[in-house]
Amino acid sequence: MADAREMMKEKKRIVIKIGSSSLQHGQTGELDYTKLDVLVRELCDLRNRGKDVVLVTSGAIAAGKKAIMMQDIVGDNPTAVKQACAAIGQARLMMTYQKIFAEYNQIAAQILMTRNTIIDNLNRFNARNTFAELFKLGVVPIVNENDTIATYELGIGDNDTLSAIVASLIGADMLLLLSDIDGLYTDDPRKNPNAKYIEVVEELTEELMEMGKNSTGSVSGTGGMTTKLQAAKIANNMGVDMVIANSADIKVIHRILDGQNIGTLFLAHRDEDFDLPLYVQRMHE
Repeated sequence: MADAREMMKEKKRIVIKIGSSSLQHGQTGELDYTKLDVLVRELCDLRNRGKDVVLVTSGAIAAGKKAIMMQDIVGDNPTAVKQACAAIGQARLMMTYQKIFAEYNQIAAQILMTRNTIIDNLNRFNARNTFAELFKLGVVPIVNENDTIATYELGIGDNDTLSAIVASLIGADMLLLLSDIDGLYTDDPRKNPNAKYIEVVEELTEELMEMGKNSTGSVSGTGGMTTKLQAAKIANNMGVDMVIANSADIKVIHRILDGQNIGTLFLAHRDEDFDLPLYVQRMHE
């Protein structure tokens, strides 16, 4: 599989997803500015190499809660409270990103997506055109779920799946999921010391999909290994290679794209019969 790793150097359009827990201090839940700075520097360097880059990031609700010093979601309508926190937090997150990107002379743009962005033909067409124009302008799109209005209609629910949908929509050739685990194991390594690490997944079998169902996500995140395997299924069917790697060191981004054997690589096998809008529509039926 050395050739497959070597091919990482040739990737031209890359989607990078990083979870809430990777961008926060575990003790306080506050943003980890050191990690944010390294992340932005890595993305800007990829842009300087001439690559198209998209960042899928979460944390709007958590940032909003922190801003108004809310410990727990309370009230008669918890959904509305979450949406309000997301509205506050999304603005704060983007302000932070814009400032750091500006230090490296890079422009970032915000794109908030709903499930309807993919299902509706006109919305999907418009979204694809927006991404294409941003790439032409040399801008880094920052994507998140539109939690402020779309709790019901979106139903994607996690950014692992969202990042795979974005990668498929824009014709990316690489999806990188940064998480709190080194990659795919035969079992949860935090519970089973005998769990074996898997370097390359050549084919995403039903047996592998089942393996993820016993794992759980971090406290801050919404997705465990199940959502990452779901993302791999979408990405691989749409012809996108995917890597799961540990976000403890954000600099793994350039190392992976330089061909180093880091994380679990899921090799793409495009399925011409795979219908992305139909798949998204049926996800929560």
